[in-house]
Amino acid sequence: MPYFEFVKSSHSSGNGECVAVARNAPGTVAVRDSKEPDGPILQLIPSAWTAFLRLVSPHP
Repeated sequence: MPYFEFVKSSHSSGNGECVAVARNAPGTVAVRDSKEPDGPILQLIPSAWTAFLRLVSPHP
């Protein structure tokens, strides 16, 4: 398993609902719950991550 350098999302709320994302592994975007650093990690290909962001991002 690659080493992931997770960063807490700037969109995470202050009430503990936090998402951490790692983009340091080639060809992979890793996502996890920042409250559970030893918990499961979702690994996506970059195009799937981009598609997800387009669906959940607010549109002007």
